[in-house]
Amino acid sequence: MTRKLAVLLTVVLVVALFGGGCGGGGSDQPGKTVEGEEKQEYLVRFAHEEIPGSVQDLYAQKFKEVLEKKSDGKIKVEIYPIGQLGDATQQCELLQTGGLEFAIISPGNTGTIVPENQLFSLHFLLSDDMNINKRIMKESRALNDMLSKLYLEKNIKVLAYWTEGFQQWTGNKPLRSPEDFKGFKMRTMPSPMIVAAYEAYGANPTPMPYLEVYSGLQLNMIDGQENPIFAVEEMKFYEVQKALVLANACLYVTTTSVNPDFFNSLPDDLQQAVLDTAEELRDYSFDIQQKLNDERLGRIKEVSDIEIIELSNEEREALRQASMSARDRYVSMVGSKGKEILDLLVKEVEQIEKGK
Repeated sequence: MTRKLAVLLTVVLVVALFGGGCGGGGSDQPGKTVEGEEKQEYLVRFAHEEIPGSVQDLYAQKFKEVLEKKSDGKIKVEIYPIGQLGDATQQCELLQTGGLEFAIISPGNTGTIVPENQLFSLHFLLSDDMNINKRIMKESRALNDMLSKLYLEKNIKVLAYWTEGFQQWTGNKPLRSPEDFKGFKMRTMPSPMIVAAYEAYGANPTPMPYLEVYSGLQLNMIDGQENPIFAVEEMKFYEVQKALVLANACLYVTTTSVNPDFFNSLPDDLQQAVLDTAEELRDYSFDIQQKLNDERLGRIKEVSDIEIIELSNEEREALRQASMSARDRYVSMVGSKGKEILDLLVKEVEQIEKGK
């Protein structure tokens, strides 16, 4: 089945599930409005890429709570975890076409849609200090101006960039150096740049859907994977791996996004409510990822005998040097616009780190 046909079928399913049998303009139709004597109501869908209880799910639940309050109940939000409306890439395509109003859209799943966003897959690009990363994602012109314009060209309006924490590695052996990656089958998201990032170490990157990773590890179809710690714990990857490497080489960056046609159709006060909600959740997103990642690391230690490895400064530096060739690969993939964004982001990180 082609991707376009799969997305079309998903749209049909969404219409059948939420639109069938309802009178025109009924309040139970997502994305539709209800004309009342005192207010106009909007029932909207918010999809995310993870399972219930994850960082994205907690974020989405908080977004729903805050937006419904800020809109004085005029916007009602329904939340759909991954799988309910298709996989992560299909959810992004539904957002683009208006089949969804809101979604958490991660660059690792949209690298072929907005190629320039693959710079988030570059290792040792952002800071080791989460407070600096918080400032970058709020203040960066490279992200909030230049990159967001490219998203908008693809009919995706980014409301905020945020992180779910550092990507950590698990493997069927310790991963301490580029030599340890030679021929290593590392599961990746379907992003050409993530593939390139691990090829820089000499690995054999293997794209695989998130919900298939556990069985892939169990059946030795792949040797390891990368994810924030909370995901390693909730998906129980530690059960089928020998080592958990706290590399802190790359952040899992994601976005809160809205369909721009829907956003522009809202009255000014509700547009502001959406913007204010995304802004208010900036601190929450960083706090919840830290809380969950810390808690889940403790739980892994309690229930598993997996070897937990913290890399030395020397080991991280060797990996950092090996990773630099991926930056040239990024520029060759995306061209001058991507290079301009990357160069400015590197400069912004350096400036904020110097001024901290």
